[in-house]
Amino acid sequence: MDTLTYLDGFAAGLYLHHIIYKFLKTGAGHMLQTTLSVPLDVRPESASRLAALIEQVKLREDKGRPEFAENFGRLLQDIPVLHFMSMSVFHSTSYDPIFIIEANFDGPPAVFWRQFEAMLGDVVRDMLRCCKKPLDRWATLYDAVTASGSQVALAPYLEARTQKPSVFHHGNRGLSRERVLSEAKLFVTLRDELDQPTQPYRGANAATVHQRLRDRMLAAYPWLSTPAPVRISPFEWFWDRLRFVVFLVITLFVLTLPGVILALLVPVFADLAVVTFLAILILASIFALRKPLPGTEVTTQFNLPLLLWKASPYIVGYVLAATVVLFPLDLATSWALSKFGVAPPELSMAAFWSVARHISLGLYSLIVVLPLIVLWLRYLETRDSSQDAPVISEALLEEMARKEDWVAQNHMGSIVLIKPGVLRTIIIRAGHRGLGLLLRVTATDGYLGSMRTVHFAHWAFLNNGSRLLFFSNFDQSWGAYLDDFIEKAHVGLTLAWGDGVGFPATRFLIFDGASHGRQFKNWALASRAVSRFWVSAYPDLTVNQIERNNRIANGLREQSLTEERAAAWMTDL
Repeated sequence: MDTLTYLDGFAAGLYLHHIIYKFLKTGAGHMLQTTLSVPLDVRPESASRLAALIEQVKLREDKGRPEFAENFGRLLQDIPVLHFMSMSVFHSTSYDPIFIIEANFDGPPAVFWRQFEAMLGDVVRDMLRCCKKPLDRWATLYDAVTASGSQVALAPYLEARTQKPSVFHHGNRGLSRERVLSEAKLFVTLRDELDQPTQPYRGANAATVHQRLRDRMLAAYPWLSTPAPVRISPFEWFWDRLRFVVFLVITLFVLTLPGVILALLVPVFADLAVVTFLAILILASIFALRKPLPGTEVTTQFNLPLLLWKASPYIVGYVLAATVVLFPLDLATSWALSKFGVAPPELSMAAFWSVARHISLGLYSLIVVLPLIVLWLRYLETRDSSQDAPVISEALLEEMARKEDWVAQNHMGSIVLIKPGVLRTIIIRAGHRGLGLLLRVTATDGYLGSMRTVHFAHWAFLNNGSRLLFFSNFDQSWGAYLDDFIEKAHVGLTLAWGDGVGFPATRFLIFDGASHGRQFKNWALASRAVSRFWVSAYPDLTVNQIERNNRIANGLREQSLTEERAAAWMTDL
């Protein structure tokens, strides 16, 4: 095969990867819960009126309805799919105010927006009149929605302005709001039953206690007689892993493409010599820049040799899989070229291994490509500025404090500017894509790794990617929540937020950064906005308690348990 044939074959392979990636990105993978936000630019002169309208909704729905025992009772009744929702206005000297509606709910967005409009449409229409008219194709719809006396539906406009998250996490994944509330009610009934002064459970073995409790609960909770709904369907489980694998393959393919092209142009030994020489030169430059900036180092357990050893089987698998895919593409492309006078290749094992050799050389070129990216990034990091003492309004802090720690949960929102540059743009986009897919594969048990305080959280890019939005609904106080992140997820936090302007100094993208607890907290605090309107469908339930309730309910769904399983089940009572 000649060089032209190889290049055409690899170009066809790259295009095929692109098509698969777009399909997987936009494919219809079912998820029980949905997370989204709607960012809307606000006219500066209308910002105070918008804030007043949000406060009006809060006062109207919070405790202004005597017929509802719970706060926001009417809203939660009329929007039965809702888990969490907030309305915030972000202010900054870098941009005009931004109004953001954030929501986490069950099912597709269309159902939620219809319920949302029926419940809050009157005041939300006034809020939209405080926002800027968009400059794109939705300007006409904005005019129709905000016109005086308009009755045009709001839902289409809100759906059109929705910003999907770049990374998101669903705590207690796969549990609908109805299921969360039903299992919480069951837990309270069980505790009341066990607190009775005369009850037939003392002295009985665990299996008997389980059977007697189940018999008692079935009358009030008939759904215990049905199998527990699957929290993550087999299709969703497969879909998440397929998208993650395809992302890794495409990333590896793009990174190795320069090495593959070089292997097509020069002999093997020349290729190895050039790549090895460049690798030594670049690695030496990285070694010279390896030291952290003074006062910014945080020790880590990261072990590169161990990581490479664990990755070696996957690298071999990639070579074989890529060869199997690209060899037929090479043949097909060459056959097509033969119609224009280019001789087609022979189908032989020699040709097959020739393709495998070029792919392997492309992988070998990663010892140049990856260090070159790292060197470029490190060069930028040594010239970045960070904010050790960002300006934080005392009045803003007081207002935040007044609105927090009323229940077991809290809410936060943040917007930061993103550092400019081609490399930073590629890294944060690809990093968020990979991190988001990784979370879908790993965060399947209701928790975010070892963190057990996050209900719903997400990042999203705003304004053509120049700003990064973050929202989180979490347990405990804001300080304890960030401490949990810093201690247990500082690498992921640095990867997700490290390209923010003023972020604590990073080293090689994932080191240091968010590990500087005090600096990171101050930086994050300065980017926050007051949550003027925030509602939770189950404000007294922590992530841990929801999972505990679910384990208890699932145990009661079973007609009988062995003594060993029943004893383990009773530890949650």
